[in-house]
Amino acid sequence: MMQRGSAHFSYGIADNLDDPKYEHYKYWSNPLETKLPNAPDMEMYSMYGVGIPTERAYVYKLAPSAECNIPFQIDTSAEGGQDGSCLQGGVYLVNGDETVPVLSAGYMCAKGWRGKTRFNPSGIKTYVREYDHAPPANLLEGRGTQSGAHVDIMGNFALIEDIVRVAAGATGEDLGGDQVYSDIFKWSEKIKLRL
Repeated sequence: MMQRGSAHFSYGIADNLDDPKYEHYKYWSNPLETKLPNAPDMEMYSMYGVGIPTERAYVYKLAPSAECNIPFQIDTSAEGGQDGSCLQGGVYLVNGDETVPVLSAGYMCAKGWRGKTRFNPSGIKTYVREYDHAPPANLLEGRGTQSGAHVDIMGNFALIEDIVRVAAGATGEDLGGDQVYSDIFKWSEKIKLRL
C-alpha cells in the first residue's frame, strides 16, 4: 500500500519547479511541488471553516506487545498542564474546522501563492475567506447555516453566497477581499520556506 501511495502522491518540497519530473501527475496534488498556471487574470480562493478545536499532532508511547501488533499508541495521560493548553489527552488541538487545521487550509493563499512567488509565477491574486463556526441554535436548523465544520460548511449561507457570487463573475475585491478570523497571516510568516 505504501508503494502504491508513493507512486501516485508526493509529500516533498520542490527545489527546482522547472525540473521535468514535476510534470508527472503524482506531484499535482502537492502545492509545494507544482506551480499555479500562467494565468495572471485568474483568482485563487481558500475558503474554509475556523473556530473548532482540530487535531494537529499526537504524543505516542510504546504499546504493550501483548495488546496489539502496532508498536505505538496515543499516550492519553499526556496533558498540557494548564487551562487552555492545546495538549489534551495526548492530542494537540489547534484552530481549524474539526478535520483540517487552519494552517493547512490557508497557508498557500495567505503566503505561498500570495504575490509573485516561485509557486505563483504569474502573480495570480489570492484571497483567504474564513467562516467562523457558529453551531446550530436548535435542531430545526439541521447541521447549521453558519457552521464552519469540515463537511457542514457546505450548508453555510455565507460560503454559498460567496461561491455563487464568484461563479457569477464577482472578484475577490467585490467580496470584500480577505475575511479572516484566525491568525493565519501571523502564523504563515513564521514558516521559513523559500518562495
